[in-house]
Amino acid sequence: MSNATLNRFFSLHFLLPFLLAALVVAHLIALHTHGSNNPNGISSNGDRYSIHPYFTFKDLVTIFLFLLALSIIVFYYPNLLGHSDNYIQANPMSTPASIVPEWYV
Repeated sequence: MSNATLNRFFSLHFLLPFLLAALVVAHLIALHTHGSNNPNGISSNGDRYSIHPYFTFKDLVTIFLFLLALSIIVFYYPNLLGHSDNYIQANPMSTPASIVPEWYV
């Protein structure tokens, strides 16, 4: 790999999140302008559910529940998803038994 290839990969990985954020904003604008599908099956615009109070509240409840679960894991059970090899004291002269090349298996 040359320096030009690394620069291209870095540029791609730097710009891709901004491109995705722009697509999300464009999607939200399209939903706000044209509306979503009609869950009631009613054709008049007056009887449709509006996006803001209902879907915004639903999304915020989901985000807060996720953050609550994440906070409980982080603050009360930080080792829940850990591996037992992380508690072995480091020895620079030996590699842990679980770390082997693929062709050893």
